[in-house]
Amino acid sequence: MTSTTTIDVVVLTMNDRPDAFRHAMDSLLAQQDVELRVVVVGNGVEPDHVPAGVRTVTLAVNEGIPAGRNAGAEALAGPGRGEFLFFFDNDAVLPTADTLARLVAEARDHPEAAYIQPRIADPHSGVTLRRWVPRLRAGDATRHGTITVMAEGVVLVRRSDYERAGGWPGRFFLFHEGIDLSWRLWDLGRTGWYAPGVVVHHPATDPARHAAFYRLVARNRVWLAYRRLPALLIPVYLVSWTLLSVARIRSRANLAVWFAGLWEGMKGGHGARRPMSWGTVVRLTVAGRPPIV
Repeated sequence: MTSTTTIDVVVLTMNDRPDAFRHAMDSLLAQQDVELRVVVVGNGVEPDHVPAGVRTVTLAVNEGIPAGRNAGAEALAGPGRGEFLFFFDNDAVLPTADTLARLVAEARDHPEAAYIQPRIADPHSGVTLRRWVPRLRAGDATRHGTITVMAEGVVLVRRSDYERAGGWPGRFFLFHEGIDLSWRLWDLGRTGWYAPGVVVHHPATDPARHAAFYRLVARNRVWLAYRRLPALLIPVYLVSWTLLSVARIRSRANLAVWFAGLWEGMKGGHGARRPMSWGTVVRLTVAGRPPIV
């Protein structure tokens, strides 16, 4: 008889989406054929509306999404910890009771993959946003394959790989933390796998709704480059993203905020530098996404 796979699930909350949070938790706790150990992390709040039997962690201040995820994963570490970690946005919904079991099956089929990315789709329109497809050629959201980045709000990660990689970059607060973790996992000789046949629902929101969007995306691009890229690729990466951002950002005010974030990043604060090997650069390039775009 095959033992049931244990998954440690981390959900963040700021108590600002009570209805969506309830739906998310109901769909999570309805999962079958897996054993779940769930923690809800209150980022600067004491979590409300938490179902019975679910563990909670309260952070005194809002430490940001990646730091909150790290705190949740650490809270579930130790004896009995799961083989997998599942990071789950509190406004997402698992539409069927076998969603997590199917993600685990994908992981079994692809042992080389440190993380499995389901297809994220808006529950009303069925649309999968381009930014949710973790590859450059994102026109066909239903094409499976090896991936080099992740849509980190809904992703299954092998705990052993997560711990070897050092977890999420907590200092990022928000944006690009998935690229940092993905690159680190690839540098450990692992890969990622996109499984579009497994669908998770998530509202199609605009990330620019966050007040600090332009500042943080620019700052974190710099930090990402300094943390993970060989020295020769850092200026190439930053120049390419500067040109892309100038072309894409139509508002002068937003562009000014973006450049302020770029300068903030260049002043430091990125944390430990652990650049990927040139072998990893080659592997990422062969996989379809050289680490300069």
